Amino acid sequence: MHTKGDLMHPFAKVTLSVVGISLATSATAFAQERDRSKIDKKYIWDLTHIYPSEEAWKKAKEEFVLKLPKIETFRGKLASSPQTLLECLEYTTNLSKEYNRLYSYASMSSDQDTRVSTYLAMQQEMSTIGSDFSAKASFIEPEILKMDTATVEKFLQQEQKLATFRHYLFDILRRQAHTGTEGEEKIIADAGLMADGPQSIYGIFSDADFPYPDLTLSDGKTIKLDKANFAVSRTLPNREDRKNVFATLFGKMNDFRRTYGTQLYAEIKKNMFYTRARKYGSALERALDENNIPLEVYKQLIANANKHLDTFHRYLKLRKRMMGLEELHYYDLYAPLVKGVDLKYTVEEAQQNILASLKPLGDDYINVTRKAFNERWIDMYPTEGKRSGAYSNGSVYDVHPYILMNYNGKYDDMSTLTHELGHTMHSYYSNKMQPYATANYSIFVAEVASTFNEALLIDHMLKQIKDDAIRLSLLGNYLEGIKGTVFRQTQFAEFELRIHELAEKGEALTGDRFNEIYMEITKRYYGHDKGVCIVDDEIKIEWAYIPHFYYNFYVYQYATSFTASAALSEKVLNGEKEATKKFLDFLGSGGSDYPINLLKKAGVDMTTSEPFELTMQKMNRVIDEMERILDRMKN
Repeated sequence: MHTKGDLMHPFAKVTLSVVGISLATSATAFAQERDRSKIDKKYIWDLTHIYPSEEAWKKAKEEFVLKLPKIETFRGKLASSPQTLLECLEYTTNLSKEYNRLYSYASMSSDQDTRVSTYLAMQQEMSTIGSDFSAKASFIEPEILKMDTATVEKFLQQEQKLATFRHYLFDILRRQAHTGTEGEEKIIADAGLMADGPQSIYGIFSDADFPYPDLTLSDGKTIKLDKANFAVSRTLPNREDRKNVFATLFGKMNDFRRTYGTQLYAEIKKNMFYTRARKYGSALERALDENNIPLEVYKQLIANANKHLDTFHRYLKLRKRMMGLEELHYYDLYAPLVKGVDLKYTVEEAQQNILASLKPLGDDYINVTRKAFNERWIDMYPTEGKRSGAYSNGSVYDVHPYILMNYNGKYDDMSTLTHELGHTMHSYYSNKMQPYATANYSIFVAEVASTFNEALLIDHMLKQIKDDAIRLSLLGNYLEGIKGTVFRQTQFAEFELRIHELAEKGEALTGDRFNEIYMEITKRYYGHDKGVCIVDDEIKIEWAYIPHFYYNFYVYQYATSFTASAALSEKVLNGEKEATKKFLDFLGSGGSDYPINLLKKAGVDMTTSEPFELTMQKMNRVIDEMERILDRMKN
């Protein structure tokens, strides 16, 4: 699986565009209908919008394969004329668009029920075809690299239609030192046949084959503690239940630490192969250079998070106070902050609240969101074998984005729904406003629109609700967002950087070593040694629960995007018309420029610490308000 940003260069590689991958909504209520055939069709996405049937998909796939050989007719000719260069780029761009349509249908069909081998085979077949596509197109970038900047400029002047590919062409020249010869590029492309191995094995093992344990709760109910039920049961009000939930699942996962460790180490070694093949100094440098992100942005994020751990600890102490605990444990972090307040929303109520919250962004934004609700863009409820979590897939350029959800009726689910709708609107506007070649935005900006939507939702809800207990719950939910999106994701980013750095220094990594590294970082973030929050021993294996470590330095962008959207949403909520226009323009800008530049145009500079500082100021303001409410309620 890949991200939106991987499509910036569709001629060199072909990938699926998925954003907003989240485990936050993998929950499923114990009484929720799990039989897909019994769920109302309006809550099930309609993949016939992509292909009317599997037979139609198969026919399209066969036609696609027949088109691949033509790519090689352009070999050795790209510098001969601007018209030839244009013809090649347009041809391969159209193939990339078709490929993503084919792959999306296969992958989303598989996500409906990961147990169905037919869909898994379709997805695997497309991965193989994609590798062949990439191999056949592998000569394109090396040939462009032989054309100096002056030649490219001359071609752009002679053929106006090449303007669509201006950013792509000059980005290739920017990465000249990291592009190999034609033969080297073919080897790198062919390596794609193996590249998805670690992630695919992890996904199947984690979602389909792992022996999830049973657990009997304090009320006598016995549940299978899979990812879906774990996400619900870790929020249970009974503390002993929560403790057992964490100990049982992570205890079982730790039994398989050698398998999980081998999978993750294989992923790291894959990244190291591409790092060396591309002549980068580190895996991080390679990952960031894809979208021209300065190394300092990543390292500054980690430094800022560590600098502001006191603010994070202030939140944890507030949680401890609100829960009336003498000692806060890691297994307490997902329990409701306010007793007796269990915010529940049907899908219809969630839709109404979301639509009302989006009012600052205008009628068109709202109307397209309504279409997503009414025209079966969303697969809403958890069912047997369905992929856990949530995502938005904007790969099918000529159709519309799709959303996978596992809606469970809680505020978190409503929040995640608007989060994924943010991704969907970003994809919708980018696909609408940009040609395919520049429609695909980078993963660095992918989480801005989604967390922006979340900010609008909580602002709307707080304006409607005056009850102190409910306000406490909503404000607490906002702090949970900062905990999960800023601090937790940065913690993951630090772990990911550390394990890659150790591997690059020659250290072999095992499940036990991953446990040690993860535990040290987690204890520091949660103030274990300061008595802020006790990180129990079983948490050491939590890294094996996180699929994001197979996404090549993806997670840090949740945190950077959150801080960016926090700065932008404040301006829009303050009624700044220009800020709203800039934000909508940003949604339609796709990948037409580097992400740092796009965000600057939108009004936020990610090369500075200002967005993080502003987020921390808002976090402290929310904690201040919550403490005032608590004092008032106590008195």
